[in-house]
Amino acid sequence: MARRCDFTGKGVQTGNNVSHANNRTRRRFLPNMQDCSLLSESLEEMVPLRLSTSAIRTIEKRGGLDAFLLSTPDAHLGKKARDVKRRVKRAKAKRTAA
Repeated sequence: MARRCDFTGKGVQTGNNVSHANNRTRRRFLPNMQDCSLLSESLEEMVPLRLSTSAIRTIEKRGGLDAFLLSTPDAHLGKKARDVKRRVKRAKAKRTAA
């Protein structure tokens, strides 16, 4: 399973554990990834996602999943996020046409 957030791009970082004697050993800083389901108003369904906690906070701040996806450029989103964005745009277009 990938340790990269599909919405914000947060991934694994590397660094050092530094002891009191200043000995350095390599370590990994893992992002706080969570399995969650967010409601999409235009799709009228829960969308299961694997997001970092910072992405969840950003989505809530921007007004929900649909608002976040529509306000974020495609270049900043991962593959799964672009697929959900495409579905949201189609659903919005159907609603306005009907």
